[in-house]
Amino acid sequence: MRLRTLTLAAASGAALLAAGLVPAHASAAASPRSVQEGTVGAADLLAKVKTCTQISNGTYRTDEETAATVPVCGKNGAVFWKADMDIDCDGQRTTNCNEDRDPWFQDDTAFHQSDGKPLKAETLPYVVVPSSSTIWNHSGAGIQGGGVVAVVYDGQVEYAVVGDTGPSKIIGEASYATAKALGIDPDPETGGTDSGVTYILFTNSKVSPIESHSAAVSLGDRLARQFIAAN
Repeated sequence: MRLRTLTLAAASGAALLAAGLVPAHASAAASPRSVQEGTVGAADLLAKVKTCTQISNGTYRTDEETAATVPVCGKNGAVFWKADMDIDCDGQRTTNCNEDRDPWFQDDTAFHQSDGKPLKAETLPYVVVPSSSTIWNHSGAGIQGGGVVAVVYDGQVEYAVVGDTGPSKIIGEASYATAKALGIDPDPETGGTDSGVTYILFTNSKVSPIESHSAAVSLGDRLARQFIAAN
């Protein structure tokens, strides 16, 4: 995971404006494709996470230069948070995820495919969780590599896996593939979205193999139905 700062993001935006260009996610003409994986709708999932029972010992920043305002919440066999989405392009080198496209590129991920290789951010929807700290220990909360995640944005649901870890005080990041599926600009340097993303991670779940997106959708849909059915 790269450590993105508001300064760098602002500089990139200024350069685009100076060139007469606008990032794809900021364009009024851009229309995200509709994503509805599984049988549970975005509204049903969001209705279950309106209130937060905080399980973290503190709150997280969404970027290096922002205030810490995001708690990790727990409910009905899941943990969740509401944040932004920065783009993680780490892992195997691909056409859009490499040193030339991503100044923060790293050729590894915290969790690996069944063949031992790093994950592919360009093709596999995955979510980044903060490294364990005094704020929150994801593994202690039943969140592990390959755990299934429902990512909700703009009325859409995309299932992903826990695929990487990031800074211990920052939250709100997912892979290139996750962003692209939700109609968010996936560019690792200038893309992402500043708010409106809900991440619901199902505790003690594990997709096998981790690189199978169809397995993530199947397990995620079953757990999401249990989540909304619980009191």
